[in-house]
Formats: sequence, C-alpha cells, structure tokens
Amino acid sequence: MRYLYTLAMYLATPLLVLRLLARGVRSRPYHWRWPERFGFFDPPGFHGSLWVHAVSVGEVNAAEPLIKALRRDYPNAPLVITTVTPTGTARVQQLFGDSVFHVYLPYDLPYSVGRFLKKIRPRLALIVETEIWPNLYFACRRRGIPLMIVNARLSERSLRGYKPLRGLLRSALRCVRLIAAQSRTDAARYRLLGADPEQVLVTGNMKFDMPIPDGAVAEGAAMRGHWGPRRPVWMAASTHEGEELAVLEAHLQVLKRLPDALLLLAPRHPERFKLVEHAVRSLGFTVATRSLESVPSVAHQVFVIDAMGQLMPFFAASDLAFVGGSLVPIGGHNVLEPAALSVPVLVGPHTFNFEEITRSLIEEGGAERVADAAGLGPAALKLLLDAGRRARMGRAAQAVFERERGAVQRVMRLIDTLLQE
Repeated sequence: MRYLYTLAMYLATPLLVLRLLARGVRSRPYHWRWPERFGFFDPPGFHGSLWVHAVSVGEVNAAEPLIKALRRDYPNAPLVITTVTPTGTARVQQLFGDSVFHVYLPYDLPYSVGRFLKKIRPRLALIVETEIWPNLYFACRRRGIPLMIVNARLSERSLRGYKPLRGLLRSALRCVRLIAAQSRTDAARYRLLGADPEQVLVTGNMKFDMPIPDGAVAEGAAMRGHWGPRRPVWMAASTHEGEELAVLEAHLQVLKRLPDALLLLAPRHPERFKLVEHAVRSLGFTVATRSLESVPSVAHQVFVIDAMGQLMPFFAASDLAFVGGSLVPIGGHNVLEPAALSVPVLVGPHTFNFEEITRSLIEEGGAERVADAAGLGPAALKLLLDAGRRARMGRAAQAVFERERGAVQRVMRLIDTLLQE
C-alpha cells in the first residue's frame, strides 16, 4: 500500500504545483517560497534541532506554550517550526520572529522528505495534533529520529476517512515513539487506527496552557472605555463562509431590543476580510475595521477584526463570544480563549474538532449550544440582557480552563525521557 500511496502522490504532483500557483496568487510570499514544499531551501547549517510541525494557526497557537517550554529547557538546541498554510506561517513569525527557523513542510514525497530531513537534521520530531504522513514517518524511523505526536486528536470523521488506508496508517503509526493524546476518546481512536496501545498516553490539551497575552485584559478595558463601558458587546470569532450572514442576522435581532449593541466580527481567513467587510456594508450596518479605525466608536454597529492573532483583547472586551466553524460543518474552533477570560461562550451544532472541551464547558455551565443559525440571535440577546447569568457562565468557563491546565508539563516530561534515551 505504501508503494501505491507514493505512486499516487507522484501522479498528483502536477495538481499540487497548480494548487501552489493558485494559492500564490492570493499570497505572494507563499508563491516565492513554494520550492520549500519539495524540500528546496537553503540549509540552516545546524544539527541536533528540535522540530515542531504545526499545520496552521490553530496548531501554532496550541504549540505556543510547548515551544516556549522547549526554548526554556533546551536553550542551546536550534528550533525548527514547519507549517503548511500562509496564515500559520504569519502566526509563527508574529510569535517567534527570527528566534526559530521556519520552513514549509514538504509534500509527502520520498525525495522531498529526504532533502528536508537532511537539511534540518532533527534530534526530535514533534507533530502537533493530527498530521499523519506515511513517507515522512518512515523516513524518521530509518534515520533514527524519535517521532512524537503531541496534543494528538482524532475526530470520528477523520477516523472514518482514514478507513481505506488503515493498513498503511497502522504501519506509519508504528514509527511513532509516543502519542500524547488530548483525551481518552482521542487515545481510543488512535488505537483503533492501529497505534501501539502502549505508546498512547493521555496528557490533556495543551491549549489549556496557552498564555494570556500581557496587557490583553487592560487593552480590552481601554477599548470598552472608548466605545462606552455600559454598551452591550458580543463577538463572533473565527467565522467561515455561510456563518457571517447568520451572525449579522442575529445582530439585527439584538439591535431591535438593544439599539446601541456592538458586534465584533473576526473572519477566520485573511483572504475573506475584504469580502466580509463589503457584505456588512451592503446590509446597511455602520462599520469600522481594525486596519483603518483601530477600534470602533460609539457610532459603529459592527467592527470587522481584519487582523491575525489579535483576538484576546477583543474577547476581554466582550460580554459574550460566539465561536465560529460550528454553524457550518467545519468542526468548530478554540473555545478556550474566551473561557480563559471568563467570557460566556456560544457554539453551533458542529464542534467535533473540540468535542470534549466543548462538551465539558457546556456541562459545567460555561457554554451554550444553539441548534442552528436561527437560534443564534435569541441566544445572544437573552445573554446580553442577563448580566447575572453571564457572570455565572463566565466563572464556570474560567474554572474549566484552570482545572484542565498542565498538559505542557506532562508532555515535556515525556520529551525529556525521549531526549535522554
């Protein structure tokens, strides 16, 4: 199966190149760096690096506390971070700048993978969450590079999707030294996929260990002072196509009862920022954007956050937060950022990417699920009108966040053991 898989990857290479070119139209920096996807880049000139792979923004954010722990405990080891998306790359640069070596992960072609590993010469490979690339995993084993999946998660949908390749993936997972799963459910799914049961451990979700940026709470309070401290404010974060219209319709319902209410709207992908802004204007809302006005004024009804990595101060300034990717079957996004700041959370029906976290928040009273888009407006309005309930939900959400912390420390102990071996 591995030979067939590799043949299929080579046959797909022309399509991969076309995809790179198309994506490069939207992101010129990505276009300039597309040879990295085939292992072509200037070698950094070091060996014994610690390599962390995080696909995109969510994984980079999840890995942030782990990367900082690696820098603290292994200050002399070069750090390599790979991503797949331009937004993930931008987040790496925003968080770490030149203190780490960043390169795009190559496609899972044997020669591309070989060139990549030869140039970064890792002492340890850490894969964040779900990425399983058979040729990469086999190459690590051949070179004696310990491979560990950290913050490992596997949704029911992914497990079903992997079923036709289960034999190949079972062999690939046997190349992994340790799988540090987010939950018992994730651990069980990795075992079903073929991982060695003795190599699968439950360490918790590293996203609970994410740092709250310095000054986020103070910045949020300053923004509230700018637009009016008593003004009802709710936030829709990480929204996708098909969700912004539902959010704006919900805001219209809110405005009928609370005419001074403000919506903070943060689309998930930068290429959609302008599109969302135009959609908001076309519906007749008074609009401001992060890039032009910096913060909204009393006159604005909707504020589009057209910037990456700046959500925490806005969560801190909000009375409640709807977390996107959940009204459409994307699987939801990180509900822990508002929870960390004691902000009540609303989610839609599709939260399989953060299944146990979301369920825990709902069961403990820190979050509420709406059945569909039509339910978002009434749920948001009900919370905005009930300060006491918001306070109780916020305390419950923050308590769940604090209770689950410590995953990074547990993962670091496993990393220390692997490196000592």
